[in-house]
Amino acid sequence: MRPRRVVTDRRGGRSHAPYDSFNLGGHVGDDPADVAANRERLARELGVPGDRLVWMDQVHGTGVAVVDGPADRPLPATDALVTRTPGLVLCVLVADCVPVLLADPVAGVVAAVHAGREGVRQGVVPATLAAMARLGSRPADTTALLGPAVCGACYEVPREMQAQVARVAPAAAVRTRRGTPGLDLRAGLAELLGRAGLAQVVHDPRCTVEDRRLYSHRRDGVTGRQAGVTWLG
Repeated sequence: MRPRRVVTDRRGGRSHAPYDSFNLGGHVGDDPADVAANRERLARELGVPGDRLVWMDQVHGTGVAVVDGPADRPLPATDALVTRTPGLVLCVLVADCVPVLLADPVAGVVAAVHAGREGVRQGVVPATLAAMARLGSRPADTTALLGPAVCGACYEVPREMQAQVARVAPAAAVRTRRGTPGLDLRAGLAELLGRAGLAQVVHDPRCTVEDRRLYSHRRDGVTGRQAGVTWLG
């Protein structure tokens, strides 16, 4: 079994504005029937049964769940999923935060992480790597994909908020295109992952604010969610 990774965008689904059209988030006010249809389409495109998709009730924290089978509802207060079960698809929902997809093909362990500003500050990625290690994973065998997210040029924050994140991940502290304090969460995460000794860190360079094929809460307010998914297949 080898690790697989996919990041969706907003095209080709059933949802109507402002969620148009491939919204996978069930917590944003969209018609539940449309969300269910979109999730079924995702499963069909991946070639897995719909009940093999595992979702989280994300809270911008550090909760990590190790799963070995389907869940009948989103896992509560969880911002990272880890598995070594083939065919179990781990899903992280985002609309500016970073979807971090981790894989150790040697140990046969994958993880999906929701890494926003608070998750980076509180240490959700180190917590996930620790959970993977308990399943036999090693950083030297692990690779990461940092999916589309708000870029540093677009992510303006108060100076103190920037400093809080920079204490954990100094590379995250940047200037926006307006010259104001900003955060580049992917740069900060790449620094953390490199420090942890990962074999490879790959960036999807797309900015959710700038690319209208992607959902962005910062740009649109009420909107849908794309997903980063990973599985052993």
